[in-house]
Amino acid sequence: MHWLLSGRLRVEKLTVKIENLPESLQGTKLVHLSDLHYDGLRLSEKMLQEAIAISNEAEPDLVVLTGDYVTDDPSPIQQLVLRLKYLQSRAGIYAVLGNHDIYFKRSQATVTDALNSIGVTVLWNEIGYPFGQELPLVGLADYWSREFNPKLVMDRLDPTKPCIVLSHNPDTAEILQKWRVDLQLSGHTHGGQIVLPVVGPVVVYYKKFIRKVSKKIRRWVPYLRGDCAKVVKHWEWAQGFHTVGNNQLYVNRGLGTYPPGRLFCPPEVTIVTLVSDDKS
Repeated sequence: MHWLLSGRLRVEKLTVKIENLPESLQGTKLVHLSDLHYDGLRLSEKMLQEAIAISNEAEPDLVVLTGDYVTDDPSPIQQLVLRLKYLQSRAGIYAVLGNHDIYFKRSQATVTDALNSIGVTVLWNEIGYPFGQELPLVGLADYWSREFNPKLVMDRLDPTKPCIVLSHNPDTAEILQKWRVDLQLSGHTHGGQIVLPVVGPVVVYYKKFIRKVSKKIRRWVPYLRGDCAKVVKHWEWAQGFHTVGNNQLYVNRGLGTYPPGRLFCPPEVTIVTLVSDDKS
């Protein structure tokens, strides 16, 4: 999609405090990318190249990807991985799948195999250890899949140690309050795409105002269709950093853009630096 409709790529940098973070992991840097929707329409080659360059220039310890690499047809993943193979990081690249990556019966295997082929570790209700046993990385099955079962994974963790969770849909943060999650990284919402200053994502007001728009008009304007309001329950977590109970959540606005475009909600590359909490 042309940058006039998506907005220029923005780099978001944040520092996250982690209780009991080992001294050896002080200052660990993560790059977070999400929602590429690589299908020839929603993400330009120029922006993808820029995002990869920004990631590599950051010299991250770890790159994490939180889903929706394709839109419907999974076949574009074969071309996407030819671009993603240039991503660099010290401890590797880890990923989870989004709802669009399991759209068809064959999609999950196709997307997973393609990412694996370039050395990306895809976690599906699994735990990875890119930094060793002291900071496990959990990757959950997509929230809308039949295999979403955080208890299966989270109960295996030592609650005295910090952990990071990758989960495509930020609504899972509500469920994950049962366990210790020092940082959850999510995407899925595209930040709301159309956001008004002070007001926030327009989609939040769908029930109150947009339903008053004629159905004939809504039928031809994608963002006015009812399915947009159903993307997540917690639109207050549409983008940025949030505290959910005792846990911490960050939601990436994504790289890909659905028609009719973005407003005050630019696509992003997130650079996260982990530091020790003063309490530890």
